[in-house]
Amino acid sequence: MNMDARKQPFFGDSEPACSLRGHWVSFRLVDEQGSGASYGGLPYTVHDSAGQQYKGRLNGEGVAKLGNIYCGPVVLTFDELYSGVDEPYQRLMMRPTYKLPITELQFRAEQTRFVADGGRIGNNPGKQPADRFYQVEVRDLVRHVAHLPPVAPSAHRPQRHALKMIADLGFGSPQPVLSGVVLFPNNHTVLEVRPLRALRPMLSTDDQFCALNLYQLALFAALSYCEFGQVPHQKPVDEVSFALDPSVGNLFAGQLSGHQEAWRVDPEQVQRFYPLYEDVPYSRRFEILPFNPEVYPQNRPELEDKQEHPARLHFFDDEKDGTDTQAFITHHDEVILIAVRGTASPADGLRDANAHQVPFADGVGKAHEGFYQAYRALRHFVLRYLDQFHVGQRIIICGHSLGGAIALLLAQGLRRISEANYNVLLYTYGAPRAGDSEFTAGAAALVHHRIVNHNDPVPSVPAPWMNTTAKLWVPGAVTLFSAPSAGGLMFAAGLVRVGGNPYQHHGEQQHFMPIILPDGTHSSILWKPGCESIEESGRNRALRNQGDMPERDGLIKQLVQYKQHFMTASYIPAAWATLRRWQQTLDSNGPLVTQREFELLDHALASMRKQLQDKRRELTRHRPANDRGYEHHEPLNAEIDRLHRSRERLQNLRWRRLEARDVYGSQALAAHLQPSLKRWFSHRENRALSQVASIPPSQDNERGRAQPLDIDSIV
Repeated sequence: MNMDARKQPFFGDSEPACSLRGHWVSFRLVDEQGSGASYGGLPYTVHDSAGQQYKGRLNGEGVAKLGNIYCGPVVLTFDELYSGVDEPYQRLMMRPTYKLPITELQFRAEQTRFVADGGRIGNNPGKQPADRFYQVEVRDLVRHVAHLPPVAPSAHRPQRHALKMIADLGFGSPQPVLSGVVLFPNNHTVLEVRPLRALRPMLSTDDQFCALNLYQLALFAALSYCEFGQVPHQKPVDEVSFALDPSVGNLFAGQLSGHQEAWRVDPEQVQRFYPLYEDVPYSRRFEILPFNPEVYPQNRPELEDKQEHPARLHFFDDEKDGTDTQAFITHHDEVILIAVRGTASPADGLRDANAHQVPFADGVGKAHEGFYQAYRALRHFVLRYLDQFHVGQRIIICGHSLGGAIALLLAQGLRRISEANYNVLLYTYGAPRAGDSEFTAGAAALVHHRIVNHNDPVPSVPAPWMNTTAKLWVPGAVTLFSAPSAGGLMFAAGLVRVGGNPYQHHGEQQHFMPIILPDGTHSSILWKPGCESIEESGRNRALRNQGDMPERDGLIKQLVQYKQHFMTASYIPAAWATLRRWQQTLDSNGPLVTQREFELLDHALASMRKQLQDKRRELTRHRPANDRGYEHHEPLNAEIDRLHRSRERLQNLRWRRLEARDVYGSQALAAHLQPSLKRWFSHRENRALSQVASIPPSQDNERGRAQPLDIDSIV
């Protein structure tokens, strides 16, 4: 019989023109170690050239053999759905929306492991004796693949054109989607199934601050400036892809889903900063939801503006409605992660400049109107996602600059939804004040770790002296900034108030204090100073970098270019240095601050206290004769007392001994911690041996996509 004979019409409903039997085929599924035990008992389906279907199960070694089949090649599939009782898989298959068609094959492949940590090996011991050897993926052998990772490169891929040829000739399964692997007759074929594993960035779900979250969430706060990267971005028809690197979609749906380590969170990034990744079964990754109009009616293109697709579900970009707020959201079985972008456009800058206070409708107190408008635009998007995928996970929110202010309002808004019982954890970086003192008091129960870089001017705004309208605060801001003096910038305790409650920071401040050691090493110590004047001194430094008498345009330019506010040039290196310092301190059981570092910082704090005392004397000399001055001295005295307590906290750092939970939080006792650290330390950038884990020098081109226009620096 030749190939032309197989193209002839069917004689009946079940048999083609050529109905010769007598061929056989055998096959074996193995993992990367060459063992077939992982696939023992797995149900399979084979379609032969006559359209006959054969069902069976692999034996304990992953082997099956069929004899006396119709002549010609056959198509092998493993499409039976998972029927086990493991709760995570059952939940994914039965959830209200985007139920996943998880097969028995997928479940088995998720329990296998890589030999080369994600890379294919060329010499599998299980391929002998075999007539043919293929390196396959789960998606090669099942029908529905939209939820599965992209194909990884391999030297032994099955030929896709063979499957199409079989379909064109009318062989194989009568399905509209090509699926399965073609096996040739009278051959024994070994199929090595790639482990279905993913890399998942490690996060602590503890309330307690830890160096792991400090570093990891700094990376995600920076990633929020990137595009989602979906192609096509809108109105997809049958499939989507995520080729743009870096982008949110490429990171989660591409590289990490394919077990590839990724380090770029900024298009202009040069310095490599790798997250700490844990190796997890694919179904426990940070998920980007599938797109398959055949399976999910909400994905169908004919829905037009109501069509759902990954970019619409995971990525919020409100440019068309005027707020230009941007954020992304993703989740796994333990964490829902939300990252909110900071200032990145003129629209952001105009919103930042709107310092009018408005009632916080989802709680108590008042909020900065510009930040509040952005929060309200984001709120519905987040709630819609949580309604579908929140099953008790810890909600971890992060944001930088303006994004940190919006993240605070979002976190508090979610926490106040009593019936939802959302458990929120918040980390912000360089965030300005977002609410008044009543709002801050009402949000006291919210766990918020507020990260401030020493010379970042943004956290010192809006200052407590700012009134509710721009016409009142702008002249005061220009006057104050135009004549900075050592004492004049220590106003943060609320020396000037014009009606209403003052703006006030929320959360526990974690402050990067940079120092230069005698050998020229640049370092940074993270601590909790507990006083506002340390932040205010950062703005003083920002201004003095460019001169003492700036014009208004020059002032804005100075602040937007000031690199201490940027993520990839400042916050991320400082967070990395803190993680390395704390790791080394934990390993050596030594002090968190050396004697020399303590002396340098203590001298700086002593100078700062003298400036505050000088300011108090200046106010006393210039007060009117009938003014007893108590209203001026009281906030200054309180700030001087807080500064004294800051020096005591610094003193305590000399004797503090770290525990593993200080560094890694809830991950401290996890079985995967050591393998994850081994992977992280395999990169030379993470093997710094310096006692102080010095901050990597920033590059001129590493300022990232932070704020090209950052008026929130002075609002």
